[in-house]
Amino acid sequence: MTDSTPAAKDTAAPPTSPPPATQAATDTAAPPASPPPATAGGSTAADAPGSPAADAPAPAPAPAPAGTGHLEADPNLLDEEPNNDADSSISALGASYTTSVMSSIYKFREENGRTYHAYKADESTYFMPNDERETERLDLQHHLSIRMLDNRLYVCPAGKDKPLKRVLDCGTGTGIWAIDFAEEHPDTAVVGVDLSPIQPNFVPPNVEFFVDDLEETWTYHTKFDFIYARFLTGSIRNWAKLARQAFENLNPGGYFEVCDPLSPIKSDDGTLKEDSAVLKWNNLLLEGSRKLGASLDSALQYEQHLIDAGFQNVTKVEYKWPINGWPSDAKYKEVGEWNLVNMTQALQALSLMLFTNVLGWSVVEVETLLAQVRKDLKNRATHAYWPIYVVYGQKPE
Repeated sequence: MTDSTPAAKDTAAPPTSPPPATQAATDTAAPPASPPPATAGGSTAADAPGSPAADAPAPAPAPAPAGTGHLEADPNLLDEEPNNDADSSISALGASYTTSVMSSIYKFREENGRTYHAYKADESTYFMPNDERETERLDLQHHLSIRMLDNRLYVCPAGKDKPLKRVLDCGTGTGIWAIDFAEEHPDTAVVGVDLSPIQPNFVPPNVEFFVDDLEETWTYHTKFDFIYARFLTGSIRNWAKLARQAFENLNPGGYFEVCDPLSPIKSDDGTLKEDSAVLKWNNLLLEGSRKLGASLDSALQYEQHLIDAGFQNVTKVEYKWPINGWPSDAKYKEVGEWNLVNMTQALQALSLMLFTNVLGWSVVEVETLLAQVRKDLKNRATHAYWPIYVVYGQKPE
Protein backbone atom coordinates (compact mmCIF):
# COMPACT_ATOMS: atom_id res chain seq x y z
CA MET A 1 0.00 0.00 0.00
CA THR A 2 2.88 2.27 0.02
CA ASP A 3 3.83 4.64 -2.68
CA SER A 4 7.27 4.21 -4.04
CA THR A 5 9.82 5.21 -1.41
CA PRO A 6 10.58 8.85 -0.82
CA ALA A 7 13.46 10.93 -1.83
CA ALA A 8 14.73 14.43 -1.13
CA LYS A 9 17.20 17.23 -1.63
CA ASP A 10 19.38 18.13 -4.59
CA THR A 11 20.70 15.23 -6.70
CA ALA A 12 18.70 15.01 -9.91
CA ALA A 13 18.34 12.22 -12.43
CA PRO A 14 16.17 12.25 -15.54
CA PRO A 15 13.19 9.91 -15.13
CA THR A 16 12.23 7.07 -17.40
CA SER A 17 8.93 6.75 -19.20
CA PRO A 18 6.37 4.48 -17.52
CA PRO A 19 4.79 1.59 -19.42
CA PRO A 20 1.81 2.41 -21.62
CA ALA A 21 -0.53 0.77 -19.15
CA THR A 22 0.62 3.22 -16.48
CA GLN A 23 -0.65 6.17 -18.43
CA ALA A 24 -3.83 4.34 -19.15
CA ALA A 25 -4.32 3.94 -15.44
CA THR A 26 -4.11 7.70 -15.10
CA ASP A 27 -7.24 8.04 -17.19
CA THR A 28 -9.24 5.42 -15.32
CA ALA A 29 -11.80 6.77 -12.91
CA ALA A 30 -14.74 5.59 -10.87
CA PRO A 31 -18.09 7.35 -10.72
CA PRO A 32 -18.87 9.36 -7.59
CA ALA A 33 -21.12 8.16 -4.84
CA SER A 34 -22.52 9.72 -1.71
CA PRO A 35 -20.20 9.30 1.28
CA PRO A 36 -21.45 8.46 4.79
CA PRO A 37 -21.21 10.86 7.72
CA ALA A 38 -17.72 11.07 9.12
CA THR A 39 -15.62 12.51 11.88
CA ALA A 40 -12.47 14.61 11.93
CA GLY A 41 -10.53 14.87 15.14
CA GLY A 42 -13.61 13.66 17.01
CA SER A 43 -15.97 16.21 15.42
CA THR A 44 -18.66 15.56 12.83
CA ALA A 45 -17.72 16.86 9.38
CA ALA A 46 -20.19 17.82 6.70
CA ASP A 47 -20.02 15.70 3.58
CA ALA A 48 -18.93 17.39 0.38
CA PRO A 49 -20.11 15.90 -2.92
CA GLY A 50 -17.28 15.04 -5.32
CA SER A 51 -16.95 15.13 -9.03
CA PRO A 52 -16.01 11.97 -10.98
CA ALA A 53 -12.47 10.78 -10.35
CA ALA A 54 -11.56 11.36 -13.96
CA ASP A 55 -12.25 15.05 -13.49
CA ALA A 56 -9.56 17.35 -12.11
CA PRO A 57 -9.65 17.71 -8.31
CA ALA A 58 -10.67 21.03 -6.78
CA PRO A 59 -7.74 23.47 -6.62
CA ALA A 60 -8.37 24.74 -3.10
CA PRO A 61 -10.04 21.94 -1.16
CA ALA A 62 -11.73 22.32 2.17
CA PRO A 63 -11.16 19.50 4.66
CA ALA A 64 -12.72 16.36 3.24
CA PRO A 65 -15.12 14.24 5.30
CA ALA A 66 -13.68 11.26 7.11
CA GLY A 67 -14.94 7.74 7.45
CA THR A 68 -14.48 6.70 11.05
CA GLY A 69 -18.11 5.85 11.73
CA HIS A 70 -19.39 2.29 11.75
CA LEU A 71 -19.76 0.89 8.22
CA GLU A 72 -22.87 -1.19 7.66
CA ALA A 73 -22.56 -4.36 5.58
CA ASP A 74 -24.73 -4.68 2.48
CA PRO A 75 -27.61 -6.98 3.49
CA ASN A 76 -28.10 -8.01 -0.13
CA LEU A 77 -24.73 -9.73 -0.24
CA LEU A 78 -24.46 -13.36 0.39
CA ASP A 79 -21.68 -13.67 2.24
CA GLU A 80 -7.07 3.83 -5.40
CA GLU A 81 7.68 28.45 -9.32
CA PRO A 82 10.30 26.35 -11.11
CA ASN A 83 12.76 24.49 -8.93
CA ASN A 84 16.49 25.08 -9.29
CA ASP A 85 17.54 22.92 -6.36
CA ALA A 86 19.54 20.56 -8.52
CA ASP A 87 21.70 23.22 -10.16
CA SER A 88 24.48 23.50 -7.60
CA SER A 89 24.96 19.78 -7.09
CA ILE A 90 24.87 18.92 -10.78
CA SER A 91 27.33 21.65 -11.75
CA ALA A 92 29.75 20.42 -9.10
CA LEU A 93 29.86 16.91 -10.54
CA GLY A 94 32.18 15.84 -13.32
CA ALA A 95 30.63 14.36 -16.45
CA SER A 96 32.02 10.87 -15.90
CA TYR A 97 30.88 10.80 -12.28
CA THR A 98 27.41 11.99 -13.24
CA THR A 99 27.15 9.32 -15.94
CA SER A 100 28.24 6.65 -13.46
CA VAL A 101 25.71 7.72 -10.83
CA MET A 102 22.88 7.88 -13.35
CA SER A 103 23.78 4.44 -14.70
CA SER A 104 23.69 2.92 -11.21
CA ILE A 105 20.31 4.53 -10.46
CA TYR A 106 18.77 2.97 -13.56
CA LYS A 107 20.29 -0.47 -13.00
CA PHE A 108 17.46 -1.83 -10.86
CA ARG A 109 18.03 -4.81 -8.59
CA GLU A 110 16.27 -8.06 -9.50
CA GLU A 111 14.99 -10.50 -6.91
CA ASN A 112 12.36 -13.26 -7.08
CA GLY A 113 11.20 -12.05 -10.49
CA ARG A 114 10.64 -8.43 -9.39
CA THR A 115 12.82 -5.32 -9.76
CA TYR A 116 13.69 -2.91 -6.93
CA HIS A 117 15.25 0.54 -6.67
CA ALA A 118 19.04 0.67 -6.96
CA TYR A 119 19.75 4.07 -5.43
CA LYS A 120 21.01 3.57 -1.85
CA ALA A 121 19.73 0.01 -1.96
CA ASP A 122 21.91 -1.05 0.99
CA GLU A 123 20.68 1.80 3.20
CA SER A 124 16.98 2.10 2.45
CA THR A 125 14.19 0.23 4.27
CA TYR A 126 11.87 0.39 1.25
CA PHE A 127 10.81 -3.14 0.37
CA MET A 128 8.38 -2.62 -2.54
CA PRO A 129 9.31 -3.30 -6.18
CA ASN A 130 9.35 -0.63 -8.91
CA ASP A 131 8.55 -2.72 -12.00
CA GLU A 132 5.72 -2.35 -14.49
CA ARG A 133 3.24 -4.31 -12.42
CA GLU A 134 3.89 -2.09 -9.42
CA THR A 135 3.78 1.22 -11.29
CA GLU A 136 0.40 0.25 -12.74
CA ARG A 137 -0.84 -0.59 -9.25
CA LEU A 138 0.46 2.70 -7.84
CA ASP A 139 -1.58 4.64 -10.38
CA LEU A 140 -4.66 2.57 -9.53
CA GLN A 141 -4.02 3.21 -5.84
CA HIS A 142 -3.81 6.95 -6.55
CA HIS A 143 -7.34 6.92 -7.96
CA LEU A 144 -8.53 4.87 -5.01
CA SER A 145 -7.07 7.51 -2.69
CA ILE A 146 -8.68 10.36 -4.61
CA ARG A 147 -12.04 8.58 -4.43
CA MET A 148 -11.61 8.15 -0.68
CA LEU A 149 -11.13 11.93 -0.35
CA ASP A 150 -14.23 12.64 -2.46
CA ASN A 151 -12.17 13.42 -5.54
CA ARG A 152 -9.68 15.68 -3.77
CA LEU A 153 -5.89 15.53 -3.86
CA TYR A 154 -5.45 16.41 -0.19
CA VAL A 155 -7.36 17.36 2.95
CA CYS A 156 -5.68 20.34 4.65
CA PRO A 157 -6.55 24.02 3.90
CA ALA A 158 -3.34 24.64 1.93
CA GLY A 159 -3.97 27.13 -0.88
CA LYS A 160 -7.32 28.23 0.49
CA ASP A 161 -6.24 31.64 1.78
CA LYS A 162 -3.19 32.33 -0.38
CA PRO A 163 -1.63 30.88 -3.54
CA LEU A 164 0.87 28.04 -3.33
CA LYS A 165 4.17 28.95 -5.02
CA ARG A 166 6.11 25.75 -4.32
CA VAL A 167 4.89 22.26 -3.40
CA LEU A 168 6.90 19.13 -2.53
CA ASP A 169 5.59 15.60 -3.10
CA CYS A 170 7.56 13.19 -0.89
CA GLY A 171 7.86 9.68 -2.30
CA THR A 172 6.24 10.65 -5.58
CA GLY A 173 6.30 7.13 -7.08
CA THR A 174 5.06 7.35 -10.65
CA GLY A 175 4.58 11.08 -10.16
CA ILE A 176 0.84 10.92 -10.70
CA TRP A 177 -0.09 13.02 -7.66
CA ALA A 178 2.50 15.67 -8.53
CA ILE A 179 1.34 15.77 -12.15
CA ASP A 180 -2.33 16.07 -11.18
CA PHE A 181 -1.47 18.85 -8.74
CA ALA A 182 0.68 20.68 -11.30
CA GLU A 183 -2.07 20.54 -13.91
CA GLU A 184 -4.60 21.88 -11.44
CA HIS A 185 -2.20 24.61 -10.23
CA PRO A 186 -0.31 25.80 -13.34
CA ASP A 187 1.28 28.71 -11.45
CA THR A 188 2.72 26.44 -8.74
CA ALA A 189 6.17 24.86 -9.02
CA VAL A 190 5.79 21.20 -8.01
CA VAL A 191 8.76 19.04 -7.01
CA GLY A 192 8.48 15.26 -6.75
CA VAL A 193 11.21 13.14 -5.12
CA ASP A 194 11.69 9.38 -4.99
CA LEU A 195 14.29 6.62 -4.78
CA SER A 196 13.25 5.30 -8.20
CA PRO A 197 13.29 7.25 -11.50
CA ILE A 198 9.99 5.79 -12.72
CA GLN A 199 8.23 9.05 -13.60
CA PRO A 200 7.25 9.99 -17.17
CA ASN A 201 9.41 12.20 -19.38
CA PHE A 202 6.54 14.34 -20.63
CA VAL A 203 5.06 16.28 -17.75
CA PRO A 204 3.57 19.74 -17.19
CA PRO A 205 6.21 22.49 -17.41
CA ASN A 206 5.77 23.37 -13.73
CA VAL A 207 6.72 19.93 -12.34
CA GLU A 208 10.19 18.41 -11.80
CA PHE A 209 11.30 15.03 -10.45
CA PHE A 210 14.47 14.18 -8.54
CA VAL A 211 16.04 11.00 -7.21
CA ASP A 212 17.26 11.02 -3.62
CA ASP A 213 16.57 9.83 -0.09
CA LEU A 214 14.16 11.69 2.19
CA GLU A 215 15.93 10.39 5.26
CA GLU A 216 19.09 12.32 4.34
CA THR A 217 19.47 15.98 5.30
CA TRP A 218 17.37 18.18 3.03
CA THR A 219 19.28 20.95 1.23
CA TYR A 220 16.61 22.78 -0.74
CA HIS A 221 17.51 26.37 -1.60
CA THR A 222 13.92 27.60 -1.61
CA LYS A 223 11.23 26.70 0.91
CA PHE A 224 7.80 25.27 0.15
CA ASP A 225 4.24 26.32 0.89
CA PHE A 226 2.90 22.77 1.05
CA ILE A 227 4.65 19.43 1.62
CA TYR A 228 2.72 16.22 0.97
CA ALA A 229 3.62 12.64 1.94
CA ARG A 230 1.40 9.70 1.04
CA PHE A 231 1.83 5.95 1.68
CA LEU A 232 5.34 6.15 3.09
CA THR A 233 4.68 3.88 6.07
CA GLY A 234 7.21 1.06 6.08
CA SER A 235 9.81 3.14 4.25
CA ILE A 236 10.83 5.76 6.83
CA ARG A 237 12.88 4.87 9.90
CA ASN A 238 12.83 8.27 11.57
CA TRP A 239 9.46 9.96 11.25
CA ALA A 240 10.30 12.54 13.89
CA LYS A 241 13.24 13.72 11.77
CA LEU A 242 11.07 13.82 8.65
CA ALA A 243 8.51 16.02 10.43
CA ARG A 244 11.28 18.36 11.62
CA GLN A 245 12.75 18.67 8.13
CA ALA A 246 9.32 19.36 6.68
CA PHE A 247 8.84 22.09 9.27
CA GLU A 248 12.24 23.64 8.52
CA ASN A 249 11.61 23.62 4.77
CA LEU A 250 8.18 25.25 4.89
CA ASN A 251 7.45 28.94 4.63
CA PRO A 252 5.54 30.43 7.58
CA GLY A 253 1.90 29.45 7.26
CA GLY A 254 2.75 26.43 5.11
CA TYR A 255 1.20 22.99 5.61
CA PHE A 256 2.58 19.46 5.97
CA GLU A 257 0.17 16.57 5.33
CA VAL A 258 0.75 12.82 5.74
CA CYS A 259 -1.60 10.06 4.56
CA ASP A 260 -1.01 6.41 5.48
CA PRO A 261 -2.78 3.11 6.15
CA LEU A 262 -2.49 1.48 9.56
CA SER A 263 -1.76 -2.21 10.07
CA PRO A 264 -3.17 -4.63 11.04
CA ILE A 265 -6.65 -4.64 9.50
CA LYS A 266 -9.74 -4.42 11.71
CA SER A 267 -13.43 -5.19 11.77
CA ASP A 268 -16.13 -3.55 13.89
CA ASP A 269 -18.47 -6.53 14.09
CA GLY A 270 -16.21 -9.48 14.87
CA THR A 271 -16.36 -11.00 11.39
CA LEU A 272 -12.56 -10.83 11.03
CA LYS A 273 -11.46 -14.06 12.71
CA GLU A 274 -8.20 -14.32 14.62
CA ASP A 275 -7.23 -17.44 12.66
CA SER A 276 -7.94 -15.88 9.24
CA ALA A 277 -5.15 -15.99 6.67
CA VAL A 278 -5.45 -12.27 5.91
CA LEU A 279 -4.99 -11.26 9.57
CA LYS A 280 -2.11 -13.72 10.00
CA TRP A 281 -0.45 -12.28 6.89
CA ASN A 282 -0.93 -8.67 7.97
CA ASN A 283 0.47 -9.35 11.45
CA LEU A 284 3.52 -11.07 9.94
CA LEU A 285 3.97 -8.13 7.58
CA LEU A 286 3.88 -5.79 10.57
CA GLU A 287 6.43 -7.97 12.40
CA GLY A 288 8.78 -7.91 9.40
CA SER A 289 8.52 -4.14 9.03
CA ARG A 290 9.38 -3.66 12.71
CA LYS A 291 12.45 -5.86 12.35
CA LEU A 292 13.45 -3.78 9.34
CA GLY A 293 13.17 -0.64 11.44
CA ALA A 294 10.25 1.02 9.62
CA SER A 295 7.00 -0.18 11.17
CA LEU A 296 3.74 -0.34 9.26
CA ASP A 297 1.89 1.14 12.23
CA SER A 298 3.86 4.41 12.08
CA ALA A 299 0.65 6.42 11.54
CA LEU A 300 -0.15 6.05 15.24
CA GLN A 301 2.59 8.57 16.08
CA TYR A 302 2.10 11.14 13.30
CA GLU A 303 0.12 13.61 15.40
CA GLN A 304 2.75 13.70 18.12
CA HIS A 305 5.61 13.95 15.62
CA LEU A 306 4.03 17.03 14.05
CA ILE A 307 3.35 18.63 17.42
CA ASP A 308 6.91 17.96 18.57
CA ALA A 309 8.29 19.46 15.35
CA GLY A 310 6.51 22.74 16.07
CA PHE A 311 3.38 22.51 13.91
CA GLN A 312 0.17 24.11 15.10
CA ASN A 313 -3.47 23.28 14.30
CA VAL A 314 -2.49 19.60 14.05
CA THR A 315 -5.50 17.61 12.85
CA LYS A 316 -6.12 13.89 12.32
CA VAL A 317 -8.81 12.66 9.93
CA GLU A 318 -9.62 8.95 9.78
CA TYR A 319 -10.97 6.97 6.85
CA LYS A 320 -11.60 3.31 6.13
CA TRP A 321 -10.59 1.12 3.19
CA PRO A 322 -12.84 -1.96 3.16
CA ILE A 323 -11.12 -5.13 1.91
CA ASN A 324 -13.85 -5.62 -0.72
CA GLY A 325 -17.34 -4.38 -1.62
CA TRP A 326 -19.02 -5.55 1.60
CA PRO A 327 -20.34 -2.13 2.86
CA SER A 328 -23.92 -1.13 2.11
CA ASP A 329 -22.94 2.53 1.64
CA ALA A 330 -22.44 3.22 -2.06
CA LYS A 331 -19.19 5.19 -1.71
CA TYR A 332 -17.51 2.70 0.58
CA LYS A 333 -18.73 -0.22 -1.49
CA GLU A 334 -16.98 1.39 -4.46
CA VAL A 335 -13.84 2.10 -2.43
CA GLY A 336 -13.84 -1.52 -1.25
CA GLU A 337 -14.16 -2.87 -4.78
CA TRP A 338 -11.24 -0.73 -5.92
CA ASN A 339 -9.24 -1.79 -2.87
CA LEU A 340 -9.84 -5.46 -3.58
CA VAL A 341 -8.16 -5.00 -6.97
CA ASN A 342 -5.43 -2.87 -5.39
CA MET A 343 -4.63 -5.35 -2.62
CA THR A 344 -4.84 -8.40 -4.86
CA GLN A 345 -2.14 -6.82 -7.02
CA ALA A 346 -0.18 -5.60 -3.99
CA LEU A 347 0.02 -8.86 -2.03
CA GLN A 348 3.15 -10.25 -3.67
CA ALA A 349 4.80 -6.82 -3.89
CA LEU A 350 4.26 -6.21 -0.18
CA SER A 351 5.30 -9.68 0.91
CA LEU A 352 8.22 -11.08 -1.08
CA MET A 353 11.14 -9.09 0.29
CA LEU A 354 9.93 -8.85 3.88
CA PHE A 355 8.96 -12.52 4.18
CA THR A 356 12.03 -13.97 2.45
CA ASN A 357 14.81 -11.57 3.51
CA VAL A 358 13.57 -10.57 6.96
CA LEU A 359 11.32 -13.37 8.22
CA GLY A 360 13.22 -16.22 6.54
CA TRP A 361 10.37 -17.76 4.55
CA SER A 362 10.83 -19.53 1.24
CA VAL A 363 9.12 -18.17 -1.87
CA VAL A 364 6.93 -21.29 -2.00
CA GLU A 365 5.79 -20.73 1.60
CA VAL A 366 4.99 -17.09 0.85
CA GLU A 367 2.96 -17.90 -2.27
CA THR A 368 1.04 -20.63 -0.42
CA LEU A 369 0.00 -18.15 2.27
CA LEU A 370 -0.88 -15.47 -0.30
CA ALA A 371 -3.23 -17.89 -2.08
CA GLN A 372 -5.18 -18.20 1.18
CA VAL A 373 -5.08 -14.43 1.73
CA ARG A 374 -6.59 -13.79 -1.71
CA LYS A 375 -9.56 -15.99 -0.79
CA ASP A 376 -10.06 -14.05 2.44
CA LEU A 377 -9.92 -10.70 0.64
CA LYS A 378 -12.77 -11.81 -1.64
CA ASN A 379 -14.96 -13.05 1.21
CA ARG A 380 -17.74 -10.48 1.65
CA ALA A 381 -18.82 -12.09 4.90
CA THR A 382 -15.63 -10.66 6.44
CA HIS A 383 -16.34 -6.98 7.15
CA ALA A 384 -12.72 -5.91 7.53
CA TYR A 385 -10.98 -2.68 6.60
CA TRP A 386 -7.66 -0.85 6.79
CA PRO A 387 -7.76 2.34 8.87
CA ILE A 388 -6.37 5.29 6.88
CA TYR A 389 -4.95 8.24 8.81
CA VAL A 390 -4.56 11.71 7.32
CA VAL A 391 -2.62 14.02 9.66
CA TYR A 392 -1.71 17.62 8.86
CA GLY A 393 -0.32 20.66 10.60
CA GLN A 394 0.57 24.27 9.84
CA LYS A 395 3.85 26.10 10.44
CA PRO A 396 3.13 29.22 12.51
CA GLU A 397 3.01 32.50 10.60
